[in-house]
Amino acid sequence: QVQLVESGGGLVQAGGSLRLSCAASGRTFSGRSMGWFRLAPGKDRVFVASISWSGSTISYSDSVKGRVTISSDNTKNTVYLQMNFRKPEDTAVYYCSGGSMRIAGTKPGDFLSWGQGTQVTVSS
Repeated sequence: QVQLVESGGGLVQAGGSLRLSCAASGRTFSGRSMGWFRLAPGKDRVFVASISWSGSTISYSDSVKGRVTISSDNTKNTVYLQMNFRKPEDTAVYYCSGGSMRIAGTKPGDFLSWGQGTQVTVSS
């Protein structure tokens, strides 16, 4: 079983940036894609970004494209999300996901495992 642990969330002013990390342990997802989703209050969980195991294929949601970068370090079993949080509407719990057979999958159902999430609160 794979455990995913996110870190790096917190309070950030609108326009500020954070780097979220997701460390995988246990039986890691070698060869599979990893991703990030977010869940805002009163809304459904939505896709943010994903990356293939090799790092050669990356997908971004249109809502964050241009202000987010996903990357991974397979030697550390860690995936990162560097994001500029422009507005309070970016406030959400950000979840790491792993185990997608679909290369750089974009749907929650593509992924097998989830972390507990890290809260990001954007102040105006």
